[in-house]
Amino acid sequence: GGVSGLLRRLARLEDSRQRAAELFRWLLAPVAPAEFMGRHWERAPLLVRRGDPGYYAGLFSTAEFDAALRGGEVHFGTHLDVTSYAEGVRETHNPSGRALPAVVWDFYQNGCSLRLLCPQAFSPTVWHFLSILQEQFGSMAGANTYLTPPGTQGFAPHYDDIEAFVLQLEGKKHWRVYRPRTDAEVLPQFSSANLMQTELGEPVMETVLEAGDLLYFPRGFIHQGDCLPDAHSLHITVSSYQRNSWGDFLEKLLPAALQMALEEDVEYRHGLPMDYLQYMGVANSDTVDARRTAFVEKVQSLMKKLIDYAPIDAAVDQRAKSFLHDCLPPVLTQSEKAQSVYGFPARWQDGGPCNVDILITKDTEVRLLRHGIIRLCNEEAGVMLYYTTENSRVYHKEEPKFLELDPEYTDSIEFLLSSYPNHVSVDNLPCETLEEKISLATLLFEKGILTTKKPLAQV
Repeated sequence: GGVSGLLRRLARLEDSRQRAAELFRWLLAPVAPAEFMGRHWERAPLLVRRGDPGYYAGLFSTAEFDAALRGGEVHFGTHLDVTSYAEGVRETHNPSGRALPAVVWDFYQNGCSLRLLCPQAFSPTVWHFLSILQEQFGSMAGANTYLTPPGTQGFAPHYDDIEAFVLQLEGKKHWRVYRPRTDAEVLPQFSSANLMQTELGEPVMETVLEAGDLLYFPRGFIHQGDCLPDAHSLHITVSSYQRNSWGDFLEKLLPAALQMALEEDVEYRHGLPMDYLQYMGVANSDTVDARRTAFVEKVQSLMKKLIDYAPIDAAVDQRAKSFLHDCLPPVLTQSEKAQSVYGFPARWQDGGPCNVDILITKDTEVRLLRHGIIRLCNEEAGVMLYYTTENSRVYHKEEPKFLELDPEYTDSIEFLLSSYPNHVSVDNLPCETLEEKISLATLLFEKGILTTKKPLAQV
């Protein structure tokens, strides 16, 4: 049944974490996820040849690309890049304004590649696919699609700052992949500029991807793809793990640890020696001086002591908050929609609104829509519950969505998380009063965070 059949099968799984794990397994098959994580993830490229042109059927196609253009909402630069690479020169040919089909297909006919930057905004299937997969990574899952004419290349050799999964949808493409040139380019924080062919050396992998095949390469691996003369290419690159390293985590943690140390430990507030400029600094780096030794030892002591003030869990929550802002909103199955606010039958009928009241009682059975759609964060302003159900399909089009909660509701949120994917009755929420239990459940239901075991009202 292709990707549509896959998504229908995944919808029958109650736990969103299991859905994500099964989708990841399908993405890599027949390579087992454990083998992939042990031998390839952040280490080495992986090529999966399937000999099955229909493996990705229904995920995305040139027909959908064309339909997006004819829909009139695709804009050059924002959603679509027109590129070429010839004789060592990479060029972008974006006009301004809307990407109208006559203009776009003329570029393609003249040998330009087309990169759709956010296919999830135009394709419900890509949106559904990525919204499940992001929970596996615990990091934003994004995508670009690339349509390349026969006998051309759209991009110069380069490396990226993401883990890349290239899914060949149509046609075929010739790929060359090269190791990072230096230790500094292993798992880089940022993508490279365009590179020259003379800078690359010999590829560690050279292959032709055909429809149904997969190519994975870690961030930092240089790559380039070009079309053979006899076929066009359409592929989608699924990406993750951008700025998701230990170093990126420490960028959040260390300033917070230092701030806490300054507030709680007078040793960090003591003044520097009056004469330290005389014996410290690069100009004095070769000087043998007991004062230099004492200064360095003092810095080392303060750095080691800093770990005692590191708010590790709070820093993790701040990264989780950023991840939830990056997330795509969940795609609901028909049954989930019927059991959520999105299927609630409030409407105008016979001269007035009907089915407006959301009647949650102590016996109503509820659960989270997905495990990964919320995060509790203790912040200076109070307890915040960040959530993804009102996010946009376009990256960061919306501001982060959150509710400010009374601290006494924290246990109930944690109870809902630990109970998932099972339903629990509202009466079992660990709030002090029944009124508070119903109030919290109603609030979360109205934000699409909670679903009920049975629809609250029938159409």
